[in-house]
Amino acid sequence: MTTPALAFHVNPGAETIGLGPLTIRFLVTGEHSSGSIAAFELVVPANRRLAAPAHSHDHYEETIYGISGVLRWTVDGQPVDVGPGEALCIPRGAVHRFDNEGSEDAKVLCVVTPAAIGPQYFRDVAEVARASAGGPPDPAKMIEVMRRHGLTPAPPRA
Repeated sequence: MTTPALAFHVNPGAETIGLGPLTIRFLVTGEHSSGSIAAFELVVPANRRLAAPAHSHDHYEETIYGISGVLRWTVDGQPVDVGPGEALCIPRGAVHRFDNEGSEDAKVLCVVTPAAIGPQYFRDVAEVARASAGGPPDPAKMIEVMRRHGLTPAPPRA
């Protein structure tokens, strides 16, 4: 019995999603990795504090690898700057968020293991943002999308 020939492709999950000021470029999705990994580039413009709420996820780890610029991650209340050539693993259940407080655009590679999240989450969030017609997104709709995709929004800080 012969094994069927596999087709190998560079960036099989190639899709770029604009989300307000962010750019998310998927490289590999769970569909292309038997559910083991999702990988995407994230670009955050300089001097950009994000309106998205801090969150956690119980079903996967998220590892961040710095490519250019510096992105400040806040993980369980602790600020961690990730620059070029540096990596940060955010464990399951850790509450986190990120901002670019620098004067240079930041680009990171995000690796999600297993691939419990993919492009559809970012498409859904972008749709909620578009529906706001330039204003702030509806918080209830944003939370619903987050929960539907396995993210747990953190309670607002007092």
